[in-house]
Amino acid sequence: MPAKKPKTARLDLEKSLAELENIVETMEAGELTLEQAMRHFERGVALTKHCQAALNRAEQKVQILLQDEGGERLAEFAGGEDGAASADNEADNEAGPA
Repeated sequence: MPAKKPKTARLDLEKSLAELENIVETMEAGELTLEQAMRHFERGVALTKHCQAALNRAEQKVQILLQDEGGERLAEFAGGEDGAASADNEADNEAGPA
């Protein structure tokens, strides 16, 4: 009997992220041949695309759930380089126009 796939996208995403981290560590060690490094790079690109697609699906689900609950519109995310929104931006958005 074939192995079952994880029932949730979260598990699949977490496994993919773990594999991606392992690939990065292996490549950073610098002990791969060019051919091995290219295979690792190709796999890393595929995993990155898979993770991004899973995150996009999750974001769409959240948007649908929020719209179903109260018809609220989501504000665009204004995060910094580290991906975190600043408290100043959030306070400005809550206060409304000056």
